[in-house]
Amino acid sequence: MIALARKYRPKKFSDLLVQDHVAAALRGAVAGNRVAHGYLFAGPRGVGKTTAARILAMALNCERRGAAGAPAGEPCGECDSCTRIWTGAANLDVVELDAASNRGVDDARDLRERAMYAASAEGRHKVYIVDEAHMLTREAWNALLKILEEPPSRVVFVFATTEPQKIAQSAAPILSRLQRFDFRRIGPRAIADRLRHVATAEGLAADDDALHLIAKSADGGMRDGLSILDQVVSFGEGPVTAVRVREVLGLISDDVYGELLRLVSERDPKAVFPLVERLVHAGADLGEFVAGAGEVLRAVLLGNLGGKPEGFTEAMLALIERYRSPGPSGTPLGLPAPDVVRLLAVLSEMEPQLRSSGNTRLTVELLLLRWAMMSRTVELEAVIKALGERPGERPGKGEQPGKGNPAPVLRDAASVPPSPAVPRAVSPAVPPEQGPLTLDRLRALWPRIVEDARAQSPMLGALLLVTEVAGVEAGAVTIRLLDTNPVHAEGLARQGEALARLVGRFFTEAVRVKLQGPESGERSARRPGRLTEEGARAERLKTLRAQDPSLNAAVDALDLELLE
Repeated sequence: MIALARKYRPKKFSDLLVQDHVAAALRGAVAGNRVAHGYLFAGPRGVGKTTAARILAMALNCERRGAAGAPAGEPCGECDSCTRIWTGAANLDVVELDAASNRGVDDARDLRERAMYAASAEGRHKVYIVDEAHMLTREAWNALLKILEEPPSRVVFVFATTEPQKIAQSAAPILSRLQRFDFRRIGPRAIADRLRHVATAEGLAADDDALHLIAKSADGGMRDGLSILDQVVSFGEGPVTAVRVREVLGLISDDVYGELLRLVSERDPKAVFPLVERLVHAGADLGEFVAGAGEVLRAVLLGNLGGKPEGFTEAMLALIERYRSPGPSGTPLGLPAPDVVRLLAVLSEMEPQLRSSGNTRLTVELLLLRWAMMSRTVELEAVIKALGERPGERPGKGEQPGKGNPAPVLRDAASVPPSPAVPRAVSPAVPPEQGPLTLDRLRALWPRIVEDARAQSPMLGALLLVTEVAGVEAGAVTIRLLDTNPVHAEGLARQGEALARLVGRFFTEAVRVKLQGPESGERSARRPGRLTEEGARAERLKTLRAQDPSLNAAVDALDLELLE
């Protein structure tokens, strides 16, 4: 009985999963007789590095190479030479070495001497495949350096490694003599599709949920996925189901994560301890549970933002759909996107403790308790309605408190201003409709423009407090300064373009801004000028003192200065 990982190992470049960039380059090199003398294949385990090296050796020594109708650069996979190389049988021209057990300088010298001999037949290549190449010692690399720099004709070295950085540290000169190909990790969907093909070829009944679980557990390695499938099939008779996969691999069931979502959504901290006790009693890996919880929360976040989570069972996808906000029925169930972001931030913050803690159970319980007891974000609309009126506004005649339509704005705790004594006004997210540029309309909108300027740039907002609208003519808006301070004039001149954009949002025609001083007359707001940092601080402090008498008294009493 041949293991599935060996039985379904690719025989051609076109069969390599996800490694199209490698397959295309090697196929083209073989077809054009431009094969390099040395290659470095780097990437995670089980993604096809050694397999690609074997396919390269098969293509170079294929007995049907160049035959009519044969794909250019591809081995046939059926001739005697291809079969011997693919099965790993004894071959004079293709030698595979494990650097983990042949890592010394004597082994490298032996390899170098063997490479000096010609191939067994005319037109063939000698190919040396060195697996786990990062295990070679510095002395062994030095012994190979000369032959890699000036290799014999028709000799190809292929070094495969999962840790190329170690080669860079111990033998940096080697890298410049090799062509490097980085193999990608294979995604769960591609692994599941391949597993489904293998199961069909083997006549196995396998549920999609089971294949998704196997693909996820393979962690990007096709070989690992096939090995797990082999292991599950050997576990017992009958179809391959998600239950069997969980039993074989010891995976945590979906209902555990469903309970986690419930206690976090409903803020039920007392349910944390029974949940962790259940995991400990079942012998579950708590680190694996926390990693899975992070993936589930990420999937909920993705669902909230309009994405479609993948790689989960149908039952898990149903749970994720249930706890995203708004839920399927349109009713928020307690896990909107801002809350999930904060939950994941707490997880990221506690990851170092989870890895190094001597009491993993206690650390996991603390994490879940923080999740269950975390305060939630709220919409300002709800707060405003609860207060009865909008901030900074009084109900007009005939209006009822709280009957306005402020735009909903989500607020996280991190975004609340540090000083609760200074409430910030919230402007509606949707501006009024654009209209004609007239003096009366601009003066009516001027308070709104000043508030928007304060939200965008505190300095610009402060400068506009000492101005007024002087006139409107042919698309030009004239702003008059109310004092003679030259610093104010310089500041407004530098902010002219920003002010023009703020004003132009409300009008259907292009807007230009001119500045008019009480003494200097009109001058363009685009005139270049220089506002020093010290002068800006002084003027900002002056404005703040004028607005707040208590601050004015504190500055005089304590000799304060504005730092920021």
